[in-house]
Amino acid sequence: MNLKTKLLIFFGWCSCTIAFGQLSTYEYKQELKGISGQWHTVTLPNQVFHNTNDDLSDIRVYGLTESDTLEAPYILKVASEKNSKKEIAFKLLNTASNKDGYYFTYEVPTTEPINKIDLKFNQTNFNWHIVLEGSQTQNEWFQILDDYRILSIQNEQTNYTYSTLNLPQSRYKYYRLLIKSKVKPELKQAKISLDGSVGASYNTYPTTFMNIKQKGKTTVVDIDLNQRLPLSFLKLNISDKVDYYRPMTLQYISDSVTTEKGLKYTYNNLYRGTLSSVDTKGFKFASTLAQKLRIIIQNNDNQALQIESAIAKGYRHELLVRFDNPADYFLVYGNKNAGLPKYDIQQITSAVPQDASSIDLGNVQEITKPKKTLKKPLFESKVWLWLVMGAVIVVLGWFTLRMMAKR
Repeated sequence: MNLKTKLLIFFGWCSCTIAFGQLSTYEYKQELKGISGQWHTVTLPNQVFHNTNDDLSDIRVYGLTESDTLEAPYILKVASEKNSKKEIAFKLLNTASNKDGYYFTYEVPTTEPINKIDLKFNQTNFNWHIVLEGSQTQNEWFQILDDYRILSIQNEQTNYTYSTLNLPQSRYKYYRLLIKSKVKPELKQAKISLDGSVGASYNTYPTTFMNIKQKGKTTVVDIDLNQRLPLSFLKLNISDKVDYYRPMTLQYISDSVTTEKGLKYTYNNLYRGTLSSVDTKGFKFASTLAQKLRIIIQNNDNQALQIESAIAKGYRHELLVRFDNPADYFLVYGNKNAGLPKYDIQQITSAVPQDASSIDLGNVQEITKPKKTLKKPLFESKVWLWLVMGAVIVVLGWFTLRMMAKR
């Protein structure tokens, strides 16, 4: 074997050692399969969230070649709602009343569609049903909403208002609002708008009810998602057919400490609101990595609600990755000391394609760690120890005899 071959082998071994050392700071890896272009999307599976940092700072895409380790830049895309709301100009034409209730007629001077009307009243407690109609000429009216309920309850126990009309996208010149009430509604403000928000893309997670228990005038519901996941939506399915308006708090376990009496959990709040029979769409909140949830419902003097099940969802997370060089690429994660990466493509999104094809992930693999070499003792055999002690005795004896000879 000549010198050149030996040097190539040496430097190749060094490069592989560096690459392995870089990957060995992470716990898990998954192979990226089917790379065929420069840009691809990778949907993050649930296993990633269970083993990554709270801020997802340790997610990396590494490529391995025979001589180098490459880091592929990515953009994290979270499929949350894209909110867009445009107020539409209008004017109140007239008000009237009859045995059915009180009418408010509005004119919209443009041809823009609407799908939302926000109402505000001076009254603080009401329970009214509404009929909304549309017309182009005021001669013929077409029903848009029928028996739509709005509600306001304000007392020492509850502060709840639901007075937003959500309607199918409509394009009329005139809108007539009938409020079925025996007392005159003091309508303080009405806002007509087009809500052009784009809905979120969710993953639905299986839930396990750990327990439902009553503590005084509260109901405590503990739910397990079975692994840590990015949660942003929760809905409780309640079988009661009566009206209910209960203050509620949604919490998640953020930490735990082992004590003499067992595990002691630390709870953080995710959401505070009102569990209502009027608005049963569910609750949305900031995406948070969580596994165990606790819901606290204030029943006051009411009978506890019959909770049948829960629906838990989280935004879909994707990586938009740029592959600049051929290599064997892996998604790696599980490094508590890793910080958020900073890539140029995160700032220059105009050059990023919007239709990159998706690729698959291989199975989860634990990254093997280099074995720690134990330092061996200097003297493993007692023979060496006796030889050293003998040499010390000989040297000391020689110095002693020389000193005695000089005297």
